[in-house]
Amino acid sequence: MTMDDLNGLRLLVTGGASGIGYAIAAAALSRGASVAVLDLEPTGSPDGSIGFLADVSDSESIDAAVAAAATALGGIDIVVNNAGIGAQGTVETNSLDEWHHVFDINVFGMVRVMKAALPHLRESNRAAVVNTCSIAATAGLPERALYSATKGAVLSLTLAMAADHLHEGIRVNCVNPGTTDTPWVGRLLDNADDPSAERRALAARQPIGRLVTVDEVAAAVLYLAGPMAGATTGTSLAVDGGMAGLRLRPRSS
Repeated sequence: MTMDDLNGLRLLVTGGASGIGYAIAAAALSRGASVAVLDLEPTGSPDGSIGFLADVSDSESIDAAVAAAATALGGIDIVVNNAGIGAQGTVETNSLDEWHHVFDINVFGMVRVMKAALPHLRESNRAAVVNTCSIAATAGLPERALYSATKGAVLSLTLAMAADHLHEGIRVNCVNPGTTDTPWVGRLLDNADDPSAERRALAARQPIGRLVTVDEVAAAVLYLAGPMAGATTGTSLAVDGGMAGLRLRPRSS
């Protein structure tokens, strides 16, 4: 893989002004892509990208932003559906309003973006979609019922879209990050009774013994989006420090 393997490709990333999305946008730029960022606060987008104000919970906002991004880039080859929000709690503790809200952003937000972007992707001869999913889609995590349900939907949606659009030349995959060192996780830690102890606990549940970095997730996303993954579609790629697949014995002291 060369550092210009995305040269000439036009990438749109939602939620690209912070956290994982920012890392994806910045890495794509460094590898030669033209990048449009859709975000509620696009002024935080990486230098060299084009930022557009967009709200994934609003169809008119998304339709306008995707159209503007396609015009600015001269088309769209890659869509990274990264925008999303977290939620804590059990089935019982999250209100139904919150269930609707989180699904509206994490799942229906992707639907809105894809409805707007598909006509442009069909015009590309190297079209790819990468959705940001989560380890929560495949592992039962405590106090994450709502969030896990949305990410389970994202995983299933990824597979269905891969099947629907294969013969249109559009590949669709997702990444499943483990607990990643993002601003959202930082806010969770800040609100914990003992932030240091909570960070150690989150790190310890991943076999590598630390949080995943945003750059590691970005690298996985851009692999799936890029030309070296031309035979890969309908796949979920875990970037979770071994959490999904490994069952290690405790180390002896």
